Amino acid sequence: MPEYRAHFDFDIRFANGGGLAGVGFRLDLPDAATTEAEIGMLLVRHLGLALVDEVELRGVRIVEEPHRGSRGVEVERAASRIVDLSHPIRAGLVTYPGLPAPTITPHLTRADSRAKYAPGTEFAMDVIHMIGNTGTYLDSPFHRYAEGPDLAGLDLSSLVGLRAEVFHLEDSWDASARGIRAETLADRDLRGAAVLLHTGWDRLFGTPEYGAGAPFLTGAAAQWLIDAGAVLVGIDSVNIDDTESGGERPAHSLLLGAGVHVVEHLTHLGELPPSGARFTAAPPAIEGFGTFPVRAFAEL
Repeated sequence: MPEYRAHFDFDIRFANGGGLAGVGFRLDLPDAATTEAEIGMLLVRHLGLALVDEVELRGVRIVEEPHRGSRGVEVERAASRIVDLSHPIRAGLVTYPGLPAPTITPHLTRADSRAKYAPGTEFAMDVIHMIGNTGTYLDSPFHRYAEGPDLAGLDLSSLVGLRAEVFHLEDSWDASARGIRAETLADRDLRGAAVLLHTGWDRLFGTPEYGAGAPFLTGAAAQWLIDAGAVLVGIDSVNIDDTESGGERPAHSLLLGAGVHVVEHLTHLGELPPSGARFTAAPPAIEGFGTFPVRAFAEL
């Protein structure tokens, strides 16, 4: 089903004095036939305003555009389905520029196995050699802190069936500053949620351009998510930190230090609604290991 948003400028005056103005505002709509009066009411609900006296909208344009999570707009969703949010792993795949690509070699070929099993029975057994930072992967606290829980020490309740809050930022993050700020993430209840940052950078995955100029989460935004009660933060970019500003990694340090899991190199986040999905990203239970690929997916 198509989704619609309104683009407009506005002036709001309050019954007890003062006002509020906005330029180039965008707001989710329930349908294309929404009137200006209804848009005004939706704006008031989205902003959580009280004692509004008058709403004036200017230059209203209704366009077909995916919703971004405006409060007050209920969207009817299709029947339950699963969206795969992981990049496939293959031999030679370059996930993070500068890190080794995986190699896959046979331990037992199908031809050789025929001598070991009954006629008509054959198996293939293969060996994969790869760094944990391959494909779509999860960082446990042990990745950053020696005393933190490793992959085997993670509580599955913090990895499976999490309420997903998806921030669709591909048309709004600042390409010059690149950092996703706390203010951008401040309009939701994030307690117990997996916060998924959809930047659209996954379109460059596997190309040389993927590693340069990528969006990231600022340290202040990481602290905001911790204080807001998020249990997992995922991004469809090369790293949740800015890898071009030196060796500091504030987002990793803060999130993993607080026990908040990090999932990097997600994909297909654009297929998820802003709210309402359930997110899962569970790695193997490997002792003494901090990072490993996951089959991340969302249930709609």
